[in-house]
Amino acid sequence: GDLDKVVNLLLSLSGRLARVETALGSLGPHAPAADKLALREKQRLLVAQLEDAKELKEHVGRREEAVGAMVARYLPAEHLQDYQHFVKMKSALIAEQRELEEKIKLGQEQLRCLRESL
Repeated sequence: GDLDKVVNLLLSLSGRLARVETALGSLGPHAPAADKLALREKQRLLVAQLEDAKELKEHVGRREEAVGAMVARYLPAEHLQDYQHFVKMKSALIAEQRELEEKIKLGQEQLRCLRESL
């Protein structure tokens, strides 16, 4: 459960950071300095939060290894491989699901913009 939360946190923060960086890149040279400053501050905070989340993921990874070692003592080799595969695939599937959700959201936003432009 913690792994799910940490992976979702990492994906959420990196997505938010990407949007802020895109917004910063799209600001023209005549954009108000206050807007640039606000976006840069948000970017700085998101980078710090992302670093904290990476440390948290490392901690969860170490705990996962400890749990895996404990589980290895009680499960036969075949079941242990199933367990390890499950844990590995769960993170990958969470990331893929989040990526698909972001693509859907982007597509819906683009569709809305197209409809408004008509």
